[in-house]
Amino acid sequence: MAKLINFITFKDARGALTVIEKNVPFNIKRVFYIYNVDDSKRGFHKHKKTIQLAISLNGSCDIVVDNGLKKIIFQLDSPDKGLIIEPDDYHWMENFSKGTVLLVLASQEYDPDDYIYQNH
Repeated sequence: MAKLINFITFKDARGALTVIEKNVPFNIKRVFYIYNVDDSKRGFHKHKKTIQLAISLNGSCDIVVDNGLKKIIFQLDSPDKGLIIEPDDYHWMENFSKGTVLLVLASQEYDPDDYIYQNH
């Protein structure tokens, strides 16, 4: 099941610096980001192999995760935390605030055959 993780963040009068590499439980093979989202919902799939780490670099959004046993809504609203999304986690993103930039790190390169879409 998906889980939130907190990143080490150093803050002082000059700003903040967040370190993520020690928290990524996989080798990163794909990086993408989602932005300028209107009131649409995105996603609605799970994966056969891919593990993802989602981080809201700016703004906020909800990620709804349903693994067949449990459905949880995670709010990503800070760049010092991220959401690990396991392959069996059917998920979608919604409630994007204006200016949200959602960064996603993935364990696999893009492969359309890795996606499983369900009627939800």
